[in-house]
Amino acid sequence: MPGFEVFGEEEKKEILEVLETGVLFRYEFPEQRRGVYKVRSFEENFARYCGVGYAQAVTSGTAALKVALAALGVGPGDEVITQSFTFVATWEAIFDVGAVPVFVEVDETLNMDPKDLEKKITEKTKAIIPVHMMGGPARIEEIVAIATRYGIPVVEDTAQAAGAKLHGKALGSFGTCGTFSFDAVKTMTTGEGGMVITNDEGLWRTMSEYQDHGHDHVQNPGGRGGEGRRFIGFNYRMMELQGAIGLAQLAKLDGMIAAQKRHKSRLKEAAAKIPGVTFRNVLDEAGENATFFAFFLPDGDRAQAVNQVLRAEGCGAIAFAENTWHYYPKWEHLLGGATLAKSGWPFVSHNKQRVIYDPKVLPASAAIMERLLVFQVPITLSEERLGQICAALAKAAVKA
Repeated sequence: MPGFEVFGEEEKKEILEVLETGVLFRYEFPEQRRGVYKVRSFEENFARYCGVGYAQAVTSGTAALKVALAALGVGPGDEVITQSFTFVATWEAIFDVGAVPVFVEVDETLNMDPKDLEKKITEKTKAIIPVHMMGGPARIEEIVAIATRYGIPVVEDTAQAAGAKLHGKALGSFGTCGTFSFDAVKTMTTGEGGMVITNDEGLWRTMSEYQDHGHDHVQNPGGRGGEGRRFIGFNYRMMELQGAIGLAQLAKLDGMIAAQKRHKSRLKEAAAKIPGVTFRNVLDEAGENATFFAFFLPDGDRAQAVNQVLRAEGCGAIAFAENTWHYYPKWEHLLGGATLAKSGWPFVSHNKQRVIYDPKVLPASAAIMERLLVFQVPITLSEERLGQICAALAKAAVKA
């Protein structure tokens, strides 16, 4: 990770084809573009890669979440359940459609704990968003089974797990729909950009229209169709240059994942020598995309001691218990109800507090996260740098 490590002639070729037409907009201008529809081709190829019927490209992974939730009819008065370990975008999108995020514990998959999920379901729950964090699958089969019993749609946040599978089935294809991010640090990247996949044609068409100001796409998603509109929408359109890069990156994705798996295997072998170390519970080692390598120490003090040695060697690991982007107790703006809206929205509505978040409400996640250390796994990790990290892990095994 990330895909920009392998930018090359393939991306240049796709981009030049767009520039030669002069059309950056994904719709219309049929004569000028001479059959070049990069975003549409990217959608078709990505859907085929994931084994689903439909894909809708958008401007970001965050937009993908919002478009999916909006198309499912989620809005004010609703609750959406997600997990305590995720990027802030997951719950930002929930707030942005007017709903309230409800957080559940993670287990040692570092993803949603199905047991805690079922405890948090109420009559207000209108969607569930499990997150396949760091390229490893959530217990998605259990989660979908629970959601099906309650008649609740599942939106898989697959932002960090493009190309990953569980028992041969693509992550993102288990639920009602799956969302992806192609931002600058993802395994496959378009700089910014995202995708929603689904097997529900009606849902796809609704998403297609919503992300383009509600424009009627009945005639052809390559054009805008008529001017009838079923509902208001917004602008989350991906442009042709992003689609062009996406086509080239998608063609390289399996190779990028294979490289990450090789590097992760070396890191795991080195870390296994640390006394007391255990590893993330990856439900399908063959299916993960190996974007990250995660391991646990017996307690928080031991994890800090190991990381002190690693940092001294210039190879510090990510301690997500200290991370302000991905971990519930570190989201000070969420916990403090900080917002630009003078009314206090989305935390306050009509002068009444809608929701207050307690930093200590998820103790099981806290106990897991304080023991966790993580390395990002580059695609083009040099033998020199890999050797340096492995040597640092070996030193930690002796000193920490």
